[in-house]
Amino acid sequence: MSANDVRQAQRAVSATLLWHLRVLAGWLPRGGARLLVPLAAGFEIANVASRLPTPDGRRAEALEPYRLGALETAWRSLKRAGTPAETRTALIASPWGDPGGDTPWALVTGMRMAAARRTAVAVQPARRWAQGRAVLLAARELFVHHRSLPEPVLRDAARLLGTRATAAATYQEFRERLPSSAGWALKDINEPGELWLAEARWWRTVQADGTALLREGRYGPRVVVGAVALLSVDAWRVRAALESAARGGRPGEVFDALV
Repeated sequence: MSANDVRQAQRAVSATLLWHLRVLAGWLPRGGARLLVPLAAGFEIANVASRLPTPDGRRAEALEPYRLGALETAWRSLKRAGTPAETRTALIASPWGDPGGDTPWALVTGMRMAAARRTAVAVQPARRWAQGRAVLLAARELFVHHRSLPEPVLRDAARLLGTRATAAATYQEFRERLPSSAGWALKDINEPGELWLAEARWWRTVQADGTALLREGRYGPRVVVGAVALLSVDAWRVRAALESAARGGRPGEVFDALV
């Protein structure tokens, strides 16, 4: 299987997840789809990222955008943007807010942190996951890539993690200053190079919490969020399995850590 085949297969898995979320949104009572919009934000981010120049200045591989339907935030405006500067302008005028710059990195990083902020505010059962996602994003940018966060991104991160953590000068300080509601994401992760293990833990946490929400067996937002969590985890596992198979397989314990 070629690298291109793997990417196409992984994208098909993601598109199937999005379709399932759109079907779920259609089953919800009037206005219920609003609960799923922040949880589906990653698809809109992917649509924007696919239209931005690559680091070497080339256009990214042309991809059919994900069809968001009722789960879009501002895609109808964003898809009309012809340049990164126009994309930033469209974001500022939308619930995404200002990413703080118009480089491809600033645009995507700003959207990712905004997605965590929007989820934490609008989807209470998913707030813990949103905080964990903000931890991983901030730690990766600050202490792996050694990039300063744009001011709006820093503000969003501070809302979720506190100003003491976001002002930390070292990874160890960052980890120690996280609030208890977010510190779980980096428990026993002693250096930035181990963040991939924290990513795997984040997914396991989403699975465990999502299963608990479903087992409550009550009608309401919590069971919907639980269903979205487990659908998303399944898609992530399939994508990971495709990647592993394309690389010729890995030792079982490593693959188990990933999935």
